[in-house]
Amino acid sequence: MAGLVTSLNSARTSLEVSQKQIEIVGNNIANVNTQGYSRQSAQLTPYPSMNFGDFFIGQGVRVTDVKRDHDVFVTNQLIGKSADYGYQSGQAQPLSELERLFAVGDENIATDVDKYFDAWQELSAYPSDLVLRDALIQRGQQLATDFNNTANSLKAIQSNINDTLIAKVDGVNSMVNEIAELNDRIFTIEVHGQTANTARDRRDELAKQLAEVVGAQSYEDSKGMMAVQLPGGLPLVQGTDAMRLEAKTNGGDLNITLHAGGVERALGQKNMGGEFKGLSYIRDSFIPDLMSDLDRMSYEISTQVNAQHAAGAGLDSVSGRDFFSVPPNANAAPPANPWDGAARAMAVSITDAAQIAAAEAPASGASIAPGDNRNALIMSNIGENYLIDGIDNFNSFYGKMTSRIGLETNQNQLSLQGAEDAVTQLENLRDGLSGVSLDEEMIDLIVYQRSYQSSAKFLSTIDELMESLLSIKQ
Repeated sequence: MAGLVTSLNSARTSLEVSQKQIEIVGNNIANVNTQGYSRQSAQLTPYPSMNFGDFFIGQGVRVTDVKRDHDVFVTNQLIGKSADYGYQSGQAQPLSELERLFAVGDENIATDVDKYFDAWQELSAYPSDLVLRDALIQRGQQLATDFNNTANSLKAIQSNINDTLIAKVDGVNSMVNEIAELNDRIFTIEVHGQTANTARDRRDELAKQLAEVVGAQSYEDSKGMMAVQLPGGLPLVQGTDAMRLEAKTNGGDLNITLHAGGVERALGQKNMGGEFKGLSYIRDSFIPDLMSDLDRMSYEISTQVNAQHAAGAGLDSVSGRDFFSVPPNANAAPPANPWDGAARAMAVSITDAAQIAAAEAPASGASIAPGDNRNALIMSNIGENYLIDGIDNFNSFYGKMTSRIGLETNQNQLSLQGAEDAVTQLENLRDGLSGVSLDEEMIDLIVYQRSYQSSAKFLSTIDELMESLLSIKQ
């Protein structure tokens, strides 16, 4: 009788375990498309055997844990490559806008520079023609407007980057807070000997997303809690404590600060990674260099044209006039550049066509000679003959700007594709090790179904034997 009771208990535990395994398989199938989900499986442990005469008879089986298929090395590699992908991804959109702004085509600053000096060439053929003089003023205004608009567009791209960073700060804070909450939940569950599989999967996925956005680095401490920090070492999550990022605007400037332990710290490029670093690099390094070159080009055109224009005389025989307005920082002292802000401030100061100095300045008290075009001829050659730093004329200087953007964009596209491929390969590797395979789950489901049916048959057989035994005793 005791043996039948033991067998009955074994059948009961087998039924319970088979049912639990079927439930786990069902959960795996339900989460086959869940991002970051790790396949789960039951860990089985036999009950201690019982001494029955000269033999030790087993007493069944039980589920001692539900573990997830997880590879720490692959996960860490995926988090690291996600930071690289985020850095390149952050640069992609601003560089695309810059490439559009400095597009090599029929209408750009270089072509307007040519048209402006071509207008001087046309005026040199008929120096007293007021229509050609008006056309020259219009060409100058168009050139100045192009410099103004391009400088304003660069500022607008920087402003768009700031808006993007502000929008992402709230998302980072949300993820940081959730990781701190998951740390508390995981510790509470696992301190009692259970495994918080779902919470750990979610925490790993958040760590990957944080790495992509801010380049966050993460590691697990002895209590099973995830510590998260920025590339510069500043903490984002410590145990159950979550730090907070704040975006502060001051005019057109944006500063991101970290509130940690009651202390506020300003974050720069060295403290960030991922998309934040990529966006900050374009905003704080690449665009300012472009803006400086744009200002330099505007400044050189304005000062060289003004110098030669002042040396000539208009139809009224007056000399010493500037064609373009003087750049705002022309008299700036080092370390400021004299051309800073020149592109945004560039404008035509000549308002009367008769004031255009196409003629050579006459001697004091004299008037210009009719049809004098000597200064107009010199002006028409400035575009080709004047070299910035003795190397580039205006067109080649602009060409270097556009080629720099093209090279940077091309390098970004190559790096972005490489980083994306690396992330995809690691995700595929992770899915191969930890992901859910419907084929495998269907096979397991059939196995556990048969196991359940066999256990039920075994239980039914033991029940019949016990009834037979009881009827014999009666």
